[in-house]
Amino acid sequence: MLEELKKEICGLNAALKNNGLVAMTSGNVSGRDRKQPDYIVIKPSGVSYEALKPKDMVVVDMRGRVKEGSYKPSVDTISHLVVYRARKDIFGIVHTHSNFATSFALLGKPLPVYMTAHADEFGAAIPVTRYASPLPFEDVGNAIIETLGKKNLPGVLLRNHGVFTFGENPKSALKAAVMIEDIAKTCWLAMQNGKIKRLPEKEIKKWYYRYHEIYGQKK
Repeated sequence: MLEELKKEICGLNAALKNNGLVAMTSGNVSGRDRKQPDYIVIKPSGVSYEALKPKDMVVVDMRGRVKEGSYKPSVDTISHLVVYRARKDIFGIVHTHSNFATSFALLGKPLPVYMTAHADEFGAAIPVTRYASPLPFEDVGNAIIETLGKKNLPGVLLRNHGVFTFGENPKSALKAAVMIEDIAKTCWLAMQNGKIKRLPEKEIKKWYYRYHEIYGQKK
């Protein structure tokens, strides 16, 4: 089942490690199939990134039942499914414990738009959720949806835990995870030398417009 999506999800999970977003076997990437949106592909639980192959990816349905795969799916599978069930526009989810972004989550602080690069990419603060318990499994997903709602946000900081990012496809969710960590790192470094100011809302809108409407090679 979903052989192309398995290849993509396997490669993107490897990219978590290559981008320094995870340690050991923590973190995961999942993707929902556009032609068969009742199925997702996700990383298996506790398998090292170096050992992962496309055939190791696990296919589950929206109720969390394994439809294909010889491994157990990620322990975060239900969290992903809660988000997918609530948001039909999301087709990729990434979860990490990347150090700098997670440091904001530990403090229970959102990541405001301090940087023009943040304004460019996202145009909005990255919010922090309430604390969510690991059991029942749905609580993490519920905390995410309570914060995310219907807003078009790239991700949230899960209090005391880590980062979840979302996208119209798995690759865009990965990009959001990389960018949020890079932004958090730069902001944290600046905070060691003084207090930084948020960008004014009108400037955030200008930077966001320039990046999304003018920057790059448009078709």
